[in-house]
Amino acid sequence: MRKEPLKRREPCEPRQKEFKERCTQCAAVSWGLTDEGKYYCTSCHNVTERSKEVINTGAIPNTKIQAINRGLKRKRKLERGWDWYVCEGFQHILYQQAEALKTLGVGPELKNEVLHNFWKRYLQKSKQAYCKNPVCRRKVTVLEDNQSHSDWESEPELPSDFSCPSFVESGTESQKPFPISKASQSETASICSGSLDGVEYSLRKEKGIVKMTVPRTLAFCYLSLLWQRETVTLSDLLRFVEEGHIPYINAFQHFPEEMKLYGRDKGIFAIESWPTYEEIYKKMIEIAKFLDLPRFPDITEDCYLHPNILCMKYLMEVNLPDEMNDLTCQVVKMTGVGEVDFLTFDPIAKMAKTVKYDVQAVAVIVVVLKLLFLLDDNLEWSLSNTAEKHNENNKEDRPWFDFRKWYQVMKKSIDEKKQEWEEARAKYLWKSEKPLYHSSIDRAVAFKRREMVVDLQKQFSTLVDSTPTVGRKKPSSFQFNWAEGDAARTCFHGHSLQGILKNKGQSLTTKNSLYWLSTQKFCRSYCKHVTTYEESNFSLSYQFIINLFAFLLRIKTSFLHEEVSLIEKRLFKTKYSKTKKRSSRSRKGRKY
Repeated sequence: MRKEPLKRREPCEPRQKEFKERCTQCAAVSWGLTDEGKYYCTSCHNVTERSKEVINTGAIPNTKIQAINRGLKRKRKLERGWDWYVCEGFQHILYQQAEALKTLGVGPELKNEVLHNFWKRYLQKSKQAYCKNPVCRRKVTVLEDNQSHSDWESEPELPSDFSCPSFVESGTESQKPFPISKASQSETASICSGSLDGVEYSLRKEKGIVKMTVPRTLAFCYLSLLWQRETVTLSDLLRFVEEGHIPYINAFQHFPEEMKLYGRDKGIFAIESWPTYEEIYKKMIEIAKFLDLPRFPDITEDCYLHPNILCMKYLMEVNLPDEMNDLTCQVVKMTGVGEVDFLTFDPIAKMAKTVKYDVQAVAVIVVVLKLLFLLDDNLEWSLSNTAEKHNENNKEDRPWFDFRKWYQVMKKSIDEKKQEWEEARAKYLWKSEKPLYHSSIDRAVAFKRREMVVDLQKQFSTLVDSTPTVGRKKPSSFQFNWAEGDAARTCFHGHSLQGILKNKGQSLTTKNSLYWLSTQKFCRSYCKHVTTYEESNFSLSYQFIINLFAFLLRIKTSFLHEEVSLIEKRLFKTKYSKTKKRSSRSRKGRKY
């Protein structure tokens, strides 16, 4: 759009009948024709890119054939946009997320087979497609490229050899729960939302239907990753989202230009908060139940999600000795958390719940640290003094693990990482490059405001910091890197646990024979949480360990403390059974 002095003709009645759209600047409906054959607003002199197709060139003087013969069908289609439904928007987000995962190294079958069949199953279960009377009157358009998107148009089938009910069989008798009239469609698409069913979708509340949201797209992605047993945990997925490697915040700006998005669409697709572990975990189980998915492929010892492998990964991450891996494997075996039936997700089971694989592995490491050092703000420092003296007197031998020195190194590293993370969050630009507006009339104003904001941000960044902004970090499964020979950041991977363990026959046991339980009494079954966590009730060493791993996984400290308590409950069954017997006897002895 541009404003310029021009030679114009007075508007006449026939031309007003032909072109009735409102001016994007002043909202008036009063149009004339320039000498070039383009429409202009007689109120504010705003010139559009639209022009009049004429057969008689004599009607417009001083005009060449080339200027008239440009054709306006494509422009008109671009300005008005496609007729699209909300489910198509979510489908486009899922496709972009699947492409991002493929770029990160995930196999292409996740998009072509698993995720796309899960999505088709959802469309059928939610009565939006692949059923007799879908909510949308027309077939959902698959918004994909011509070359690689044709596989999304096939009949929905679950991958591998796992059988599921047929999409067609379970959906033929479903009734249309939410009709959309032609009048409401045109009114909605032009005034209240860019999508045909934006208003209806935002108001739709049907019992038994899981309504699609942007956070649930991540739940779909994680379900697909879990089915494929990929080397990506839920915490890794959320961290990749946070680092910008997977579309989530402002994912709608990757929509095609023809998909106009405004009004009620803003409340559906605009996200103003980061996804949390607990939120996506619950939504993942909710979707799996809604889709009636069968038992997932078995999690065996050679899978990345097995606790033995994940414990090894996180021991390397937090710079702990490699010898601790033998102890974590023993705890996994004694507690039974490494068994196939325990690890494998089964949504149709009576108590459908999946294992928090990364949180469980970290909880096992915390339990092993308590077995070795007790973490009571006393024993760990006493053992550190012994290790320090030994290392000073035997500099040529393999060093003993010094808990105090490890604490100092990790405290400095984690503080630096936290500061970077907080600064990155504070500097994050929540406003999208593609501005949202409440109606098509506000479009020009929204774009103008967005241009002003971008200009002000550039000026402010120039004044505050002249250094160029650092590009996006490359994705990695590890947040910390430890190298041998670095004087500033000691690597403890090769250090020995000899000062902490002692020989007992042909086996090694811990010198520490004490242990304190993180939770003495668990909450009742009807309570929302298993246990509570108040930092003031625990030692400083335990608080540091919990905070370290909680930041590593981007979860709440109470969430990790609860998982530690569950591991201890499995490991020390006798202690908990004695406590339970005492409490039952005390209740029997009471007189009321």
